[in-house]
Amino acid sequence: MNLIEDLKDYLGFAVAGNFANHLGEAGEADEFSVIKTKEKDAPKGMFPFYIKGHNSFLGTYPICDEVILTHGREDEKLQVEAEVALICDFVYENEKVVDIVPKYFAAFNDCSIRVQDGNKLSTKKNWGAKTKGISQDIIPIDDFSEKGILSKYHISSFIKRDGIVCDYGTTSAVKSYSYFFEKLKDWMIDILNCQEDCGPLEELGQFLKEAHKAKGILIAAGATAYTDFGKKNFLKKGDEIFVYVYNAHAHSFQDIMNDMCGMDTYLGQCSKLHQIVK
Repeated sequence: MNLIEDLKDYLGFAVAGNFANHLGEAGEADEFSVIKTKEKDAPKGMFPFYIKGHNSFLGTYPICDEVILTHGREDEKLQVEAEVALICDFVYENEKVVDIVPKYFAAFNDCSIRVQDGNKLSTKKNWGAKTKGISQDIIPIDDFSEKGILSKYHISSFIKRDGIVCDYGTTSAVKSYSYFFEKLKDWMIDILNCQEDCGPLEELGQFLKEAHKAKGILIAAGATAYTDFGKKNFLKKGDEIFVYVYNAHAHSFQDIMNDMCGMDTYLGQCSKLHQIVK
């Protein structure tokens, strides 16, 4: 299958604030201060980034695996957001999401505009075609729990600029997400059904009206914290973006660095995304 074509028939949603400190580093903590969560470390909510057939910018399919197009908006501070994408089946009955079944995962770049304009978060997440990234190396999920394969995986991200590789996001274990596995799944079902319009977040039921026509749901689980370089450096044309979601029990950080530097490295248990900013 061609994943990029296939995902055109999926709904695209993402989780906001699922790693400690990410929102503060992204300059979004103030806008999110109006959102109250049940638990201190809970994610803040979810937002749509692609809704097929929607009569707004959300109807534009933004996903690509080779480039990020700035569409002339480099001055609005574009940042990589390195994440795990969950490719899920879901059950929708009586206008409610009743189950989400994660089937595969992949490296994802929830690329984002960092302008503070008081608009909904979704407006900074899809500004045209080829503004998001997913790796075509999808990995089957054996068991979406602590016992499963995802417990062994780490996320790392880098920018190669003028021939120099810089860490962009802090290398983080997937299981260090604030919410993951069953806790995330149960929370997402609740949020998709119940999230209200507040601050930077929207009521989500409006985006699920045609949900019965979707093949599945693509969920970006949340972005890692940034390195010092990542906090201060926004994307420029010509930058190369690398996001790796790799089995840290099978591959070392050095393996990842070697791969990026063009050395012949076998990464058998890794989802790799490589995009060029244009």
